[in-house]
Amino acid sequence: MPYLFLMRLLHLQLPARITDPEDIHAVSVLLATGLIEAEIQALDPTGPYVASRFAKVIRITEDGYDELARMWDTRVREQGTG
Repeated sequence: MPYLFLMRLLHLQLPARITDPEDIHAVSVLLATGLIEAEIQALDPTGPYVASRFAKVIRITEDGYDELARMWDTRVREQGTG
């Protein structure tokens, strides 16, 4: 899930190289929504099938940090202060 990956990025030193296909998918979604800055590249861009890729997450954007804050606020409200 892209939001869980966004939370994981908080604990990584950026820029970070991402190679797991599921994480690369999360990077593509977060990049498309403007929550991170990243580059996604093919390992062999001249090949007929470009499934092997890697991504480089450069940073979490201000919108990304705002989304993380909203997620945190929602989580706290759901758990209550009890």
